[in-house]
Amino acid sequence: MLILAICCMSLLIVSLDNTVLNVALPSMRKELDADVAGMQWTIDAYTLVLASLLMLAGSTADRIGRRKVFTTGLVLFTIGSVLCSLAPNLESLIAFRMVQAVGGSMLNPVAMSIITNTFTEPRERARAIGVWGAVVGISMAAGPLIGGLLVDSVGWRSIFWVNLPVGLLALFLTLRYVPESRAPKPRRPDPVGQVLVIALLGSVTYAIIEAPAKGWLSAEILAFSALAVLALAGLVLYERRRDEPLIDLRFFRSAPFSGATVIAVSAFAALSGFLFLSTLYLQDVRGYDALHAGLWMLPMAAMCFVCAPLSGRLVGSRGPRISLLVAGVAMTVSGVLFAAFEAETSNTTLVIGYVVFGIGFGFVNAPITNTAVSGMPRAQAGVAAAVASTSRQVGGTLGVAVIGAVLAANMASAASSSASVDFVEASKPAWWIIAGCGLSVLVVGALTSGRWARGTAIRTAERLEHTEAAEASVKV
Repeated sequence: MLILAICCMSLLIVSLDNTVLNVALPSMRKELDADVAGMQWTIDAYTLVLASLLMLAGSTADRIGRRKVFTTGLVLFTIGSVLCSLAPNLESLIAFRMVQAVGGSMLNPVAMSIITNTFTEPRERARAIGVWGAVVGISMAAGPLIGGLLVDSVGWRSIFWVNLPVGLLALFLTLRYVPESRAPKPRRPDPVGQVLVIALLGSVTYAIIEAPAKGWLSAEILAFSALAVLALAGLVLYERRRDEPLIDLRFFRSAPFSGATVIAVSAFAALSGFLFLSTLYLQDVRGYDALHAGLWMLPMAAMCFVCAPLSGRLVGSRGPRISLLVAGVAMTVSGVLFAAFEAETSNTTLVIGYVVFGIGFGFVNAPITNTAVSGMPRAQAGVAAAVASTSRQVGGTLGVAVIGAVLAANMASAASSSASVDFVEASKPAWWIIAGCGLSVLVVGALTSGRWARGTAIRTAERLEHTEAAEASVKV
């Protein structure tokens, strides 16, 4: 339980960093003289690097030692936080956020690997993952309040100070109590695969964020779009031929694992878009300060905090299906409330929309994580957990990029036609995208959590274990 607590501390600072930052966006935009794209980059520079390096961190931890990589990540993340608090301009802040992300990439997948190898009994593991998911709820509940209080009283730079005491305490406890562990058969480095992943995610994100300003059919955006397609094709072809790939495509023969990947992208795209739109609306349209904006988002965070451990226990006793269906329905309903009924224009419907979304996101995290790591060989726990974590960050990156691009394009279109720019009207297509993400969670969750899907997971695990056993006997 102490090891679980230490691992949860790393998740807390990484998750808290994102929720605190969202509340501070309007203040940062004013001081740094940034536009919507600039605000998108402060978030996506972090999630983009995080997504690009998570699988490398997971496989490296399996190879050289999980505690070693975990402590390195804590040091880098803490140093990056200090640098962010000192950033003199937007460009420096974005660069220092990338330093933070390098450290953050070494925390969550490695911590999940440590938990997976500590809690080996399935029900205990599911409960531990439920606690892990509850930490996300804590960060969502505490983030807007802490962020709002710090921004209003000290300034936006102080939001990065929160990471220092937690990071240092986690570092001390890790060095003292967490045992070192490695995979019996670690994977070899895959630098080509890593470069292709970075090229794919970077080009897609750049094209989406910059397209509203540069034009969707501009030469630059088309070039980056082509690079993304080539990187994806190269990644699939290259990884299929490697004995020890960065991304083991055999994992995706398991329907629950593939479903968990799609659900993670959809759910976290919806979350990041939800927070992005809510923060801008509450502060720019309603005129609330950062603290009051955080208080308005508290119902969503509170429901996430309550539902996450409940979902963990439900997954442990009944499997992931019920949690995924509840999550999908709730997230879809919330998106439709804002898209079709303009829920933000009434205090009552605004709170209802936040509560319903909090229920949905609270239920979705535990089944994603549990499905991703259960059934996979423990020797590859770091890689399997890293794929799930990467899917979350890819979703977060795409959510901010797409939602921000749609919002910016609609507001620019209204301004160019001399129409009054109404934020509620301009954000409707973005809310429909969020509703679509919720529907994806519902449909994919229903399709990949039944008897047929469980059968594919069992067969995939057997193939992986048979292959590893055969390779080990050849070596001997």
